[in-house]
Amino acid sequence: MWKGKNVTVFVTGGIAAFKAATLVRLFVKAGANVEVAMTKSACEFITPLTFQVLTKNKVHIDTFDEDEANKVQHIHLADQTDVAIVVPATANTIAKMANGIADNFVTSTLLATTAPIYVVPAMNEHMWENPATVRNVKQLVEDGKSVIEPATGFLAEGYDGKGRLPEPEEIFEQVTFFESRREYKSPLEGKTILITAGGTKERIDPVRYISNDSSGKMGYALAKAASILGAKVQLVSTTKQLKVPYGVQVTYVESALEMHDAVTQLFPKTDIAVMVAAVSDYYVAKRSNQKIKKQQNESGLMLELLENPDILKKLGHSKREGQVVIGFAAETTNVLEYAKAKLEKKKADVIIANDVSNSRIGFNSDHHQVTLLTKDGHIVNLPEKSKEELALNIWESLLEEKIIH
Repeated sequence: MWKGKNVTVFVTGGIAAFKAATLVRLFVKAGANVEVAMTKSACEFITPLTFQVLTKNKVHIDTFDEDEANKVQHIHLADQTDVAIVVPATANTIAKMANGIADNFVTSTLLATTAPIYVVPAMNEHMWENPATVRNVKQLVEDGKSVIEPATGFLAEGYDGKGRLPEPEEIFEQVTFFESRREYKSPLEGKTILITAGGTKERIDPVRYISNDSSGKMGYALAKAASILGAKVQLVSTTKQLKVPYGVQVTYVESALEMHDAVTQLFPKTDIAVMVAAVSDYYVAKRSNQKIKKQQNESGLMLELLENPDILKKLGHSKREGQVVIGFAAETTNVLEYAKAKLEKKKADVIIANDVSNSRIGFNSDHHQVTLLTKDGHIVNLPEKSKEELALNIWESLLEEKIIH
């Protein structure tokens, strides 16, 4: 989403100023045109040359450095900025912003811009908790600025406390999330969405289990996209290897029975349920509490398997008026035929079918291609894309088909 966007990073004089370089690099890597403005105090902590090399743009410091006669530099920068980020935001700069003081290039530009402004404070814990700072931060929020809370951790003073600058990757993720939500205008606002992800594990003994190749990537991508589109998202996941998307609540489970119990508990308060997880059809009747040893004369290992509850079918048959139930059908042959049968049998509103026999778009891949089948008989083919791009397309298609109102 950052390709072609003008992002201005305002660096003020705090010990965390060096982290701004990593943040700048993340935006540059994402395709943004990044400009940097610094206070003179910030230059004591990190050199302007660092940012100039990273951005390939001149760094703005002095209000009176008007090297182009036809431009008032701080107004020009303010006008061309699409997103402004103050990082680190010191108590001094926060106080100036809250009170409309424009006594340097940074504060003058911030006062002039109409772009969304993200303020990322970093300071000593006692400065952060000072009533004056609390008052100033409250004023910034009331003025429409977005404040990203400081983290708790080891401070420059040599002790743990709140006031530490969040890691650049976290700042980038939060700004991207809120700007994406702004761009897509939150069509799912007010909706509570339940999504399952990953492949369940059915234990044989403490070291072995029956499972499948599902990575959980599609479920996480759908959760991220739904959150960006304004929904409140609850993710029930079997995998802990993937980063939980910003704004998404997660419940971790392992087995199909655990997933069944978690989904059953959450479903009554859900508007839309999307069952993406690859759930094991069977579980081991007698799980061993100790590792099963191979015997010399043993002809083989016999396992009794019992059927797991059908989560999608249960939701489809018990949904209330207005609830939407969506399932996935991962098939290797006769994909549409099996998906249609599943749609009818489970009483789902939509089945999203995908051919996992193709390794390029199957389990564990970063790309996907799917077909949506609705209970009204509509078929929507979505071409191969990255799973994150496709997830947005799926939600857009569900809205266009009026599956979601």
